[in-house]
Amino acid sequence: MTAQTLFEKLWARHAVLDTDDGQTLLYIDLHLINEVTSPQAFDGLRLNNLQPWRPGAVLATSDHNVPTKAREAGITDAIARRQVEALERNCAEFGLKFFDMQDERQGILHVIGPEQGITLPGMTIACGDSHTTTHGAFAALAFGIGTSEIEHILSTQCLLLKKLKTLRIRIDGELPPYVASKDLALALIGTIGTAGATGYAIEFTGKTVAAMSMEARMTLCNLAIEAGARCAMVAFDDTTAAYLRGRPLAPTGAQWDAAEAYWRTLRSDPDARFDRELQLDAASIRPHVTWGTSPEMVTDVDGQVPNPESERDPVKRRGMQQALDYMGLEPGTPIRAIKLDKIFIGSCTNSRLEDLRLAADVVKGHKVADNIVQALVVPGSGLVKRQAEAEGLDRIFTDAGFEWRDAGCSMCLGMNEDRLGKGERCASTSNRNFEGRQGAGGRSHLVSPVMAAAAAIAGHFTDIRDL
Repeated sequence: MTAQTLFEKLWARHAVLDTDDGQTLLYIDLHLINEVTSPQAFDGLRLNNLQPWRPGAVLATSDHNVPTKAREAGITDAIARRQVEALERNCAEFGLKFFDMQDERQGILHVIGPEQGITLPGMTIACGDSHTTTHGAFAALAFGIGTSEIEHILSTQCLLLKKLKTLRIRIDGELPPYVASKDLALALIGTIGTAGATGYAIEFTGKTVAAMSMEARMTLCNLAIEAGARCAMVAFDDTTAAYLRGRPLAPTGAQWDAAEAYWRTLRSDPDARFDRELQLDAASIRPHVTWGTSPEMVTDVDGQVPNPESERDPVKRRGMQQALDYMGLEPGTPIRAIKLDKIFIGSCTNSRLEDLRLAADVVKGHKVADNIVQALVVPGSGLVKRQAEAEGLDRIFTDAGFEWRDAGCSMCLGMNEDRLGKGERCASTSNRNFEGRQGAGGRSHLVSPVMAAAAAIAGHFTDIRDL
C-alpha cells in the first residue's frame, strides 16, 4: 500500500465521495458551535424544514460575547445578548448539547473540547471559528468554516472541501528557558508570512514537538491559521493518550483500549511524501513580540521596530508604514522601549491551566507597574478557573494587581466589555493584532503568557529571562 501522511489517512477515512469539480464530500465527526456564527444557520434549517442529522455530534456554548465579570447581572450589550439567547433557544429546539453561562464547563470552545475529551484523535472537527486548527494537536483534522457550511454540516453531517496540499514542519532542538511554543509559532509566521502556508495542511513533527505538552501543541496548531494554513496537526503519542485518559466524554474501558489501538496508527508513514517541507531550530528561538498589525510583523525582544525604507517591495513597504502609523511607533525603536497600557492573558491560544501557571510563576511576589491601567487574566473555561483557584493562582494574580475574570474570549476580539480604547497599547497572549481587533483604535502586541506577565511587571516589554 502507498505510504500516507497523517493528513492523507484522515482525509481518506472520512471521504464520502469525490465530485466532478475536484472537491470531496467529507464526513464530520464533531461540530462545535458558538453564538456569533450560528444564528443564520439555524434559521436556514427552519426555512428548509430540516433537522440536525446527528445531534449527538454537536457541542455548543457561548464564548465570544459573554461577560467575564458580574456575570450574574446579565449581558448589557443588546446585540451580544440576543446572540447568546438565540444560541440557547436554538440548542433547546434542536436538542443539542449546550453549556450555558452558569455551567462550570462553559468556556472557549477550543479549550473545552479537549478538556471534556469530546475532541478525540482521528476525528474531523469543524467550527465557525478560524482557530479550530487548535484541535489538530490531537491528530485530528480540524478547520474553521463559514455560516453556510455550519448549516450544511447540521443538516447533512458532511462538508464539501478541496483537498489540501501537505506541509511538514520539523522542529528540532531544545527550547531555551522561558521560550514557549507561542514564540516558535510567531517566529515561523515571521519567516514564511501570513500567506506562507495557504492551501496546505501542516503537520508539526520533530523532537521539539514530541517533547511538548498538549497545551503547547494546541498553541502551535492554533496559530497555524495565522500562517495561512487551513489546518494543522500533530501525530498521536503517549502524551496525547495521557492527556485524554479519564476525560469526561472520552472512551473508557474496552472502548478506550480499542480506540487507543487505532489512535496509535495516526502518524505519517516513515516514507510518506509531503508536498513541501520546512525545518526550524528551536534552540535558536528567542522570546518574540509583534510590532505591527499582522502576526508576520514580528521580531524578537532584542530587536527594533523596522524601517519601511529598507523594504524593496513597494506593497510591503506601504503596509509597514501604515502599520507603524496605526501603532504609533517610530522605526528603530527598541522593542524593550515600548511602554504599555494594558495586559491581556487569555484567548483560545493561551488561556489553559499551563499558561496560567507559567504566568503566575513570573508574577509571584511582584506588582503590576504603575503605568499599566488594567491587567486581565481570563481563564479558558470554568474548570480551568476552578483548578487555578484551587492552586492559589488567582491570589497570586490579584495580589500583584491583575483582575481575575470568568471564562470567555474576552479582550482577544473585544466583543464584550473587555476591550482597548483608542490609542491604548496592550501586550496580548491572543492570536491576532489586526487594526481594531481588541477595540477600535487599540494597539495590540502578541506575546507568550510569560512575556505578558513580565511586561506587566516592568511596564514595558522586557526579556522574561532578565527577571
